[in-house]
Order: sequence, then structure tokens, then C-alpha cells
Amino acid sequence: MATKLPADHSPLQNQLLAALPNEVFDRLAQHLELVPMPLGQVLYESGSPMLYTYFPTSAIACLHYVLENGASLEIAGVGREGIVGISAFLGGNSTPSFTTVFYGGYGYRLKARLIIEEFERAGALMHLLLRYTQALMTQVSQSAFCNRHHSIEQQLSRWLLINLDRVPTNELTITQELISTMLGVRREGITDAAGNLQRAGLIKYRRGHISVIDRVGLESTACECYHVVKKEFDRLLCSSPAPHTHLQAVSAGDNESMILREIGV
Repeated sequence: MATKLPADHSPLQNQLLAALPNEVFDRLAQHLELVPMPLGQVLYESGSPMLYTYFPTSAIACLHYVLENGASLEIAGVGREGIVGISAFLGGNSTPSFTTVFYGGYGYRLKARLIIEEFERAGALMHLLLRYTQALMTQVSQSAFCNRHHSIEQQLSRWLLINLDRVPTNELTITQELISTMLGVRREGITDAAGNLQRAGLIKYRRGHISVIDRVGLESTACECYHVVKKEFDRLLCSSPAPHTHLQAVSAGDNESMILREIGV
């Protein structure tokens, strides 16, 4: 049975696609395919060729490295702010890391050869993707520093804030076991850290669900790594040229996309 796709989804819910000029968006839009991105889906395996790139709209993907003993650590995450598969247009066409979906939702996929063709035009898309890649590199390096030097409570706060920025609610549906895998720490450490944050009134945790009650307090608890990454993404991506007029085609009932239209991201 074919998967039923939501009728209210738009490519413009992805901030990179929303930032493209008319001409570039028109060339890509006819080839964009809305696809479900369920929890656990493997987008790329280590060393495998990249046939598609993905623009998440409500899903979040995780780039992680798996050791021979089975241990795993998140390298970076990608949500509606970005693109999954940068190796395709950077010329590598594969990566030693795995890419899986850890927060299920939807996204748009595009054949890798098409984005390579557009990238090689050396126009607006190339400049936007290079800025995004620089921001992603900041996320990777800052995460490595954070995992080495900051407490589990600080790491958890940073991780929650980064991923809450990628969803339209103040709640994440995710288990402590999965978070421990993402951060590369023992589950008991995540349980203790989540308990401390809950007792402080910053979050509310119930099995498989984490809700943020005090966003400001959580930002104060997080290390500087969250703010460094957020500032770099804002600097590099929110300074993009004015968005194209296709944003006017977004349904008036889609509040999130209306906001994108107003702020130009």
C-alpha cells in the first residue's frame, strides 16, 4: 500500500529552499519529491554512493560514526534548517559516517546529480550551500569540544535546545536511550541529568517525551556551545538574499511558513 503523504507540506518549510531566488527554486522544485522520513530510516551507509540529497521539513537526521565495537556518536544533526548529503556537491559522493533519521517526519529529496548540476552553475545555490557547510562544520567542531569538556547536564541542555529549534513545538518525542546513543554517554548519565533538569523546573520528562517548561532557564544551564552554533547559523544563513515570491503560494493556514515568508528565511 502506498504511503499517504500530507497535503499541507511545502518545500518552503525547509529554510534553505525558502531562501533560494525564483529562478533557482523553479529549476529544482519540479524535481523535488516529498517523502516520509520515519524514525530509524538509514539515508546513507558508510562509504555508499549518495544518489539523493534530502531537505527535511519536519524530520531530523543524524550524522553519526559507528565504531567496530558497535559504539556510536552523533557528529551533527540536520533538520529543517539544512540539507542532508553535502558530500554529493562537495565532490566526495560518500562519507565514512552513517546518516539515519532519529526524529520521524517528512522531507523533500532531490537526485544528487541535479543538485550537483545546479551547484556547478556557481550561482546563488552554490553560495548558500557553502555558507551552510561552514555553519555545519561549526556544529561538528563545537559538538566535539562540548563532548570532551562539558558536563552531561550541559551537553543534554545543548542537545535539547538545538533540536527544539528544528521542530514547531516545545516537545521532543525521544527516549533517553536514544539520547545517550547520540551523545555517546551512558544511559544512567542521561537519566541523572534529565532528573536534575526536571527538579529544577526546566523540563518535564515522561517516558519517550521531553517537554521544555523554562526555555530561558535551559539556555542558562546549557554551555556556550549552543549559542556559538546558533549564532553562526544565524549569521551565515539568515543573511541570505531576500526570498523569492514563491513564498506567497504557501497556505495561509500554515503559520510556520507564514513566519518564514515574513522574516525571509
